[in-house]
Amino acid sequence: MTPTVLILCTGNSCRSQMAEALVNHDLAGRARAVSAGTRPQPKVADGAIAALKQLGLATDGLYPKDVDVFLDQDVDLVITVCDNAKESCPVFPKPVRSIHLPFHDPHGEPLESFLAVRDDIRARLVPAVKEALGL
Repeated sequence: MTPTVLILCTGNSCRSQMAEALVNHDLAGRARAVSAGTRPQPKVADGAIAALKQLGLATDGLYPKDVDVFLDQDVDLVITVCDNAKESCPVFPKPVRSIHLPFHDPHGEPLESFLAVRDDIRARLVPAVKEALGL
């Protein structure tokens, strides 16, 4: 069975969405990523969508979700990408491995900031998932 990675941040509008798309693309068939927020925003940031589309990645179906949606699902790994989410990360019904890997929040900044964060996520988070899951 394909392991599930939950990528968690506060708003689930920038970093966690880009991480979800990158993991699902780069580790397709080996890991399944979902993302959520502790206080989800109304929509995914335009800069995050633009940064993903620039790589030719699919953005259909990306929308902010509340972490509560995933509490009763089988999750193999939780990655918090902001300090706030780490502090308010919920307790899952069964023990789940977690990694804290913070990234700069590009919200409200120019597209270049989103591109830099996207590339940083690809360079640090995707390998961390591979290592944690033994892929």
